[in-house]
Amino acid sequence: MRRWLDRLLGRARQPRHRLPEALWQATLDACAYLRELPPPEQERLRDLATFFLEDKEFHGAQGMQITDAMALTIAVQACLPVLHFGPGEQPLAWYDDFVGIVVHPDEVLARREIVDEHGVVHEYEEPLAGEAMPEGPIMLSWQDVRAASSESGYNVVIHEFVHKLDLRDGVADGCPPLPAGFMGRVSAQAARTHWLHIMESAYDAFREAVIKAERFGTEPTWLDPYGAEHISEFFAVASEAYFVSRARFATEFPTLLPLFDAWYRPGPMR
Repeated sequence: MRRWLDRLLGRARQPRHRLPEALWQATLDACAYLRELPPPEQERLRDLATFFLEDKEFHGAQGMQITDAMALTIAVQACLPVLHFGPGEQPLAWYDDFVGIVVHPDEVLARREIVDEHGVVHEYEEPLAGEAMPEGPIMLSWQDVRAASSESGYNVVIHEFVHKLDLRDGVADGCPPLPAGFMGRVSAQAARTHWLHIMESAYDAFREAVIKAERFGTEPTWLDPYGAEHISEFFAVASEAYFVSRARFATEFPTLLPLFDAWYRPGPMR
């Protein structure tokens, strides 16, 4: 009711509660890369995470009890990709197609079906650390949330919420909906063409590196090889690393750095 009234009166919504200082500091300690953010960005993230917690519903699966610390750990990482997407609660409009976040203790085995070129149906089980369902909830494995690492560039929360950004235009294709003017491109279509040209080149190089490592024993890739499955997975995997280990990301993917900077830190554009 309050949110509806704020919109009706055209006034900025304010968080109903301020996060307890001890809980906030503990969350920063648990996600060490957040300590590298400038203090104004940390405060902005704190406010955005508060809005997020007011809007979303957390559900523990298999008897898991969701604590305040767990919910906040997920919230701050979910808000990081959209931190610069506008004032107030505006960035969370990118996540308005769902409410529920389901947290499992560990990976989940999901039943899958594929049909081969001969029309034969093959069933298999796929272990999932997380899943972002189109216009639906997000599932996370708490064990994998805790396994986030700046050294490996791994972060399942950022991964799944970046999928939500990618899916915003209805297609998981490694390209979020871009505005006209993005990186100086006149139209949204021109911006998309530019984005995909750079992303596809980086994706092809990454796939080749993964194949060489798996087949010929060359040096393993820094990023999770799962990113070689599809360009949408590469976008999510690369985004994880961009946020949790920017310096290493800049070295490994110099062509993607300006692209991601323009998207995730658009300044007054959005």
